[in-house]
Amino acid sequence: MNSTKRHKQRKVLLMGKSGAGKSSMRSIVFSNYVAKDVRRLGATIDVEHSNIKFMGNLMLNLWDCGGQDGFVDNYLTSQRTYVFGSVAVLIFVFDIESREFAADVVSYSNIIRALSENSPSAKVFCLIHKMDLVQSRLRAQLFEERAAYIKSASEGFAETVEFFATSIWDQSLYKAWTQIIYQLIPNAGAIESLLNELAEIIDARELILYERTTCLMVTHVTRVAETSNPFIDRFERISSILKTHKQSMARHTGIPAGSANFASLQIKTGRFMFFITRLTENTNLAASIPASEQVFNSARVNIMLVRPKFAELDIAAKTRPAIQQAFAHSADSEGAPSRERERERERERKGDVFGDENGNGSYRGKGKEREVHAFGGEFED
Repeated sequence: MNSTKRHKQRKVLLMGKSGAGKSSMRSIVFSNYVAKDVRRLGATIDVEHSNIKFMGNLMLNLWDCGGQDGFVDNYLTSQRTYVFGSVAVLIFVFDIESREFAADVVSYSNIIRALSENSPSAKVFCLIHKMDLVQSRLRAQLFEERAAYIKSASEGFAETVEFFATSIWDQSLYKAWTQIIYQLIPNAGAIESLLNELAEIIDARELILYERTTCLMVTHVTRVAETSNPFIDRFERISSILKTHKQSMARHTGIPAGSANFASLQIKTGRFMFFITRLTENTNLAASIPASEQVFNSARVNIMLVRPKFAELDIAAKTRPAIQQAFAHSADSEGAPSRERERERERERKGDVFGDENGNGSYRGKGKEREVHAFGGEFED
């Protein structure tokens, strides 16, 4: 993504009553905290502003708004236009264990009214948080009841508001934030179009694009062969595993968690091959392909060749030329670029491209390397 291009800013309000867990989830998603470390975070005073670079040119202007009654009163009166003007997304967090749920919904309703007046085209997401504190057999029913009650108070947004059950202790947080961020990427359709072309050419069952810093999924392409996959939460599971892996590497190497990115990781089984590799400066690509060395080698070459095409994408969606011409259509194609293959082999000899025929990869950061052994679908610290 060209950093010289103008950033596209999106104002995001993060609101909810004090203690609902707003700052905790923000710190886990964007600041590489782990769940056990957020307990030391204090209450937010007034509004904390964060400018978060996402996907190169998308700048999230995140407003973490303190939930104490005095602050909320100011948001709704003297700061009404300032806070609720030009909002792209409102994220309202409800504490599932709140003893004043009805009062929380009244506060939410007042905020929704202010949003409707100042930013009627905004998207609204309600996160019913701390669901891990509810007995598993009661979670679905309680979530549905609370969501229905909140929806009835969503004046002007009742038909579009979206609800998520979340917890900082599982991957549900990544599922919610993935859906939220997706709404803010104007050229998601162009990215999906390129992924579809790439998936067809390399015979991938599934391609998943992740933002490198947050490990949130940007988008994915699933072909017919993979539609019966029983793990419907696999995308956010991978997000959680990637984030945990980065934090583990940071502990072992001393590199800041935000900078601890690996170059490649491979998992090979008798039924399929799965690998994750850097696609652009800001993204990683995960691919599930048939268990064939020929398909695997062809996929690696084609992904290397298509990187510049994905790097050209910026936030302002533009018409892009067809990308088939950039690909080597198969491993044994007569037109396969031997020069690029030779470069790939040279990189492997030098260690720039990680992974060997046994499925082992390595992590590299600031001159340090650590083995990452691929097995059965999980990372090993």
